[in-house]
Amino acid sequence: MEGYLDAFIAFVRAERGLSGKTVEAYAADINTYFEDLRARGISDVTRITQEDVSAHLSSLGRRGLGKRSQARHLAALRGFHRFLVAERMADKDPTEDLDTPRSARKLPSFLTLEEVEQLLAAPDERGSTGLRDKAMLEVLYATGLRVSELCGLGINDVQLTAGYLVAKGKGSKERLVPLGRVAVEKVQAYLAVSRPALLGKRQSKALFVTPRGAGFSRMGFWKLLKRYALKAGIRKPISPHKLRHSFATHLVERGADLRAVQQMLGHADLSTTQIYTHVNSARLRAVYDEFHPRSDVFVPKPKKRKTGT
Repeated sequence: MEGYLDAFIAFVRAERGLSGKTVEAYAADINTYFEDLRARGISDVTRITQEDVSAHLSSLGRRGLGKRSQARHLAALRGFHRFLVAERMADKDPTEDLDTPRSARKLPSFLTLEEVEQLLAAPDERGSTGLRDKAMLEVLYATGLRVSELCGLGINDVQLTAGYLVAKGKGSKERLVPLGRVAVEKVQAYLAVSRPALLGKRQSKALFVTPRGAGFSRMGFWKLLKRYALKAGIRKPISPHKLRHSFATHLVERGADLRAVQQMLGHADLSTTQIYTHVNSARLRAVYDEFHPRSDVFVPKPKKRKTGT
C-alpha cells in the first residue's frame, strides 16, 4: 500500500502545488487509514469498499476526532482514491457517494427586542455624529445588511421615497431590501443635517461618512457599535453580525416567510436561512418549559399573599 501512497504524494507535490504542511497532513491521514485497514485484514487498496471507508470514519469518531477533522480526513482519502482511478491503478472510487461529515451548526446569537431598543436609543441625536450613528443603527436593524454592505452603501443606493435600498452583496450581487418608516426618517434627518455638516465642502459618494469625509470602515463601525452597546448596558458580546441575526430571528418569530427573509439577507441557499427556524424552535421550547404545567421543568411561581387591611 505504501507504493500507492508514494505515487499519490509525488503527484500532489508536483501537479497540485500543495504546501508542505498540507502534503504532510495528507500523508499522515492516509497512513492512519492504512493502519486501520490492516487491523481489519485489508491489504489491497484496489478492493476497498464504501463500507470500509465508512467504518474507518466511524472509528475516527470513536477516538474523539471531531466532525470537521473527519471531513478533512475524508478529503485526503477522496484525493487518494480519485488519483488511483485517474491513473488506472483502481477501477472504482469507494469515497464517491460518501457524504462529508458535518458538524452541528451553532445557533446564531442575537439580541432581544428590549436590547435592540436600548441599543437604538443610545446615540445622542443632538450632534452630527450622533444623528449619523442613529441612522446607521436603524438601517442595519431594519435591513439585516452585512457590515460590509452597510459601509459600502452609496448616496444613490437609498431610495427613501420608495422605501428601499440597494445592497451590494457577495460576488457583487445586488438585491433590493425594504426600509422601515423609522429608518427612512432617520436617514432623511441625517442627509438633511448631519451629512452636510460632516462633509463641509468635501464631496463623497458614500452614504455614511466620517468627519474626514471618508466612508466608514468595518472596524470603525464595529468600534462605534461596541461603544453604544456599553452605553445601553448590553454586556453580552456585540458585533454587526449579531444585529443581522437579530433582524432575521425577530422576523421569523413573527411568522415571516422564510424565502422572503432569504432574499432580504442575500443568502444563496435557503438552507442557510433555515437556521433561524431552529432558533425559533429553541425559544418556543424554552417558553413551553417555563410556563406549561405539564412540562418536565415547570416550577410553579408562588402566589402573592393577600394582605388584609
